[in-house]
Amino acid sequence: MNAVLIRKMVEQGSCPPGCTAAEVVSALAETRAKNSFEMWGLLSAKKKHASGLIEPLGLVSVCLVTTAFADYLVDALQDSTNGTMDAFSWHAMGTDSTAESNTDTTLGTEVESRTDGTQTEGSSTNIYQTVGTISATASHSIVEHGIFTASSGGTLLDRSVFSAISLTNGDSIEFTYELTVNAET
Repeated sequence: MNAVLIRKMVEQGSCPPGCTAAEVVSALAETRAKNSFEMWGLLSAKKKHASGLIEPLGLVSVCLVTTAFADYLVDALQDSTNGTMDAFSWHAMGTDSTAESNTDTTLGTEVESRTDGTQTEGSSTNIYQTVGTISATASHSIVEHGIFTASSGGTLLDRSVFSAISLTNGDSIEFTYELTVNAET
């Protein structure tokens, strides 16, 4: 798939089929407008069956960074007492397939307890990565994920909606969220 088509799909909120997160990041960098600053959220997942089988699902969503995150970022740049940037590590999942919006502040229907993910740089120094695994204590059809600043409530960085991942008691999903921040060209 060529870079221009990948960008068009991402801008329309579609996950390019068969593409890895690295391929999407590369295509977005290659096709961005001169003198532009961009942020992109990408979500990958692995289903971990209670039996021990691990099912890689790959890139499941190209995500919308929320207005709440943009506001939080501006506040944190002005005064660190307004919030710290390293707080965005809490992974949540849910069952509401309502379309994503940059005005989202919560998941539609959150299920299970949030998990505090590990934070690292992704494959390059301009990629923030957090990885968190959430276990199911009941059967769910998971279709949404979010990154928050707290174990409950908090500010939502990104809400992702994707094709259903069916879980039964004891199954889990390992989510990898990557926020790519590209400086001006």
